[in-house]
Amino acid sequence: MLTRLKVENLAVVESAEAAFEPGLNIITGETGAGKSVLLLALKAALGARISSDAVRDGAKEAKIEAEFFLPPAVESRADALLADAGLPECEDGLLLIRRTLSPVGAGRARVNDAATTVSTLRALGALLADIHGPQDNHTLLLEPVQRNLLDAFGGIDHPGYSDAWRRLADLRAELAQLESAAPAFGIDALRFTVEELRAAAIDETDDTDLPSRHAAAAHAAQIIELSTSVVQSLDACDLPSAISSLREIARYHAPAAEWLERAKDISTEIQELLRDVSSSASGIDTDEDLLATLDERLSLVQCLKRKYGLRAAADFPPFLAARERELDNLEHREENLRALASAIAAQEKEVLALGAELTSRRRAAASRLAAAVVRHMRDLGFRQAAFEVAFSPKSPEADGCDSISYLFAPNPGEGMRPLAEIASSGETARIMLAVKTTLASADATPTLVFDEIDANIGGETGRAVGEKLRETARHHQVIAITHLPQSAVFAQHHLLVEKHVSGGRTRTSVTPISGEARVMEISRMLGSSTSSAITHARDLLAST
Repeated sequence: MLTRLKVENLAVVESAEAAFEPGLNIITGETGAGKSVLLLALKAALGARISSDAVRDGAKEAKIEAEFFLPPAVESRADALLADAGLPECEDGLLLIRRTLSPVGAGRARVNDAATTVSTLRALGALLADIHGPQDNHTLLLEPVQRNLLDAFGGIDHPGYSDAWRRLADLRAELAQLESAAPAFGIDALRFTVEELRAAAIDETDDTDLPSRHAAAAHAAQIIELSTSVVQSLDACDLPSAISSLREIARYHAPAAEWLERAKDISTEIQELLRDVSSSASGIDTDEDLLATLDERLSLVQCLKRKYGLRAAADFPPFLAARERELDNLEHREENLRALASAIAAQEKEVLALGAELTSRRRAAASRLAAAVVRHMRDLGFRQAAFEVAFSPKSPEADGCDSISYLFAPNPGEGMRPLAEIASSGETARIMLAVKTTLASADATPTLVFDEIDANIGGETGRAVGEKLRETARHHQVIAITHLPQSAVFAQHHLLVEKHVSGGRTRTSVTPISGEARVMEISRMLGSSTSSAITHARDLLAST
C-alpha cells in the first residue's frame, strides 16, 4: 500500500506531504486546492507521462517521493522485476520511488535510491496501484483487461492451454523457418562445409593445448639444452655436505638446529625440482615430422577461422551443429514438412479442445460476474441498467479461442452494446467500482485510487458509492478524491487539502482530520456552516 506521498513544486503545490493508512482514505478540499495534484504526483511516481508544464512556475524542478509497504506476494513480484532491472530489492517490504520533473530537458527516476527508467516505474506501477478517474477508466474498455478481470473473478487459471498454445506457436515458427529455406540452392556448398568442419574436428583444445605443444616442438633442442644446464647447476650445489656440517654445529649451537631443518627442506625441494626438470626434458619430442604436423594444424585452424568468420576454436562445435541442422532440413525437407504439418494439425486439435474447455469455464464465470456486477450497479444508481459478458469465437491465440466484450444497457428497452460505445466517463467510473467491488478479494493490486468517482450523482447514490468504497477497502487500500459529503463520511482516514496565500504565492497543505475538524469539513461540503448543517454533518458521520 501507499504509505507516504511527498510533493514539491508541482503545479499549485509548493510543498506538501500526505500519509496514508490501510482501509479507506478519503481526500477532500475546495476546488483548486490541489487534490488533483496529489493524484498527478502519484501517477508520476508510477511512471505516467507528465508534461513539463506541470512544474511550478519559477521552480527549477518538481520532486515527487512515494513510499510503499508491500504485502509478501506483491513484494516477491516487485523484487523479481527489480532484479531484472538491476535495482536493489525491497527491504522488509519497503519500496521507495523518487522522480524529478524538469521544465526543460529530461527528469530523473530512482527506485530504492538507484537510478532507473520511467518504463521501469510503469512496470512497477502496474503491480502497486490501479488508478481510476475520468481519464483512467478507459482501461475497463480494453478487451484484455475485461478478459483478465473475468478470469480473476472465476479463479480461472489455464496453464494447460497456455502450454499447448506455446507448443503450437513453436511448431508454426519451425515450419515457417523450414519453408523459407531454399530447398536446392546452396545444398552442395552446405554439404561441403559440414564435411570440411567434421574432418577438421576443431574444438577448444586447438586454442589451448595446440599452441603450447607447437611452441615446445619448435624449441625442443633449446629446451633440452637449457634443462640439462639447470640440472647440472642445481646438482653442483653440495647440500649433503652442508647438512652434515650443520648437524655438527647444532650439537654446540642451538640456532643451528633451525638452520638444519631449513637446509633439509631446501634439499628436498631441489631434488623434486631436479626430477621435474629432467622428466620434462626427457619428454620433449625433437621429431621434425611432429613439428610439421603441428604447423599444419595451426595453419588449418587459422585458415578456417578466417573462412567462417569465427574468433575462437570453441566456436566451431556449435557452428558445425547449426550447419548440420540446416543440411538435415534441406536434405529431408519434404519429409520434415510433412512431419511438421502432421504435428501442427495434432497440436491445433489439442489447442481447440483445451480452448473450448477454457471458454466453457469463462462462460460459467461470466454469468456469475454479470449478476454480481448488476447487484452492485443497482446500489450505485443504475436502477434499471443491464450488464453482461458477451463471447464471440476467434482463431486460437495466446489468451484463448474467444473474444470477450462487456455489454451495457443504461436504460430499459435499450439494446445491449459494448461498454466502450455507450457509457459516459462517469458511468464507466461507477461500473468500474461495481466490478472492483465484485472482484475485491481476487484482485492482487494492493492500492486502488478513485478520482471523483461520484461526480454528477445525487446524495443517495453518493452514499452508496461510499459504502462500496468502504466494502472494497476490506481487501485493498482505497484512496478516493470526492466532493460528496455522503461519500466522504465513510472514510477511515480523512485528509483535508487546503490552499493558503503567503508572500504572494499560493501554497497547499494536506492535513489528516478527525473529530470536530472533520465535522466542519463535512458541513462545508454540505454547503453551509450553519448549526443545522453541522447537525446534519454529525448525523451523516454517525450513520456510518
